[in-house]
Amino acid sequence: MTSQKPLLVALIAVGVFSAIVAGESKTNKSTGQSVEKTESPIVTFVELGSVNCIPCRQMQPVMKAIQGKYGSQVNVVFHDVWTEAGKPAASRYRIRLIPTQVFLDKEGNEFFRHEGFFPEAEIDKLLQKQGLRIKKQG
Repeated sequence: MTSQKPLLVALIAVGVFSAIVAGESKTNKSTGQSVEKTESPIVTFVELGSVNCIPCRQMQPVMKAIQGKYGSQVNVVFHDVWTEAGKPAASRYRIRLIPTQVFLDKEGNEFFRHEGFFPEAEIDKLLQKQGLRIKKQG
């Protein structure tokens, strides 16, 4: 047992060191600047619409603003349901009209749905109820 003790201590030390290193942010070796760790999104915001629909086009800057404000906390996805590529999404989400916004949690479960134009301020309230925080500028 005593001969295994140093091996056990070494394995524990390696495990602890690995956990510490994994939790640190990485540094870009060429610039020396800290690089933000990539984390999986907390919420997926699925926008189902068309580029040829006026209210859907009005949602485009809202989607861009939400992605900019929340960064990697939210994954914004757009499906143009009037195209062949977008039709499967229309079926999968059982949309009745466009635009429709579907919000999914980390596990991919729908927790909220809205039909029609959805103002940015209302989306902010919804996302913040899910624990998302507006990222700091700068």
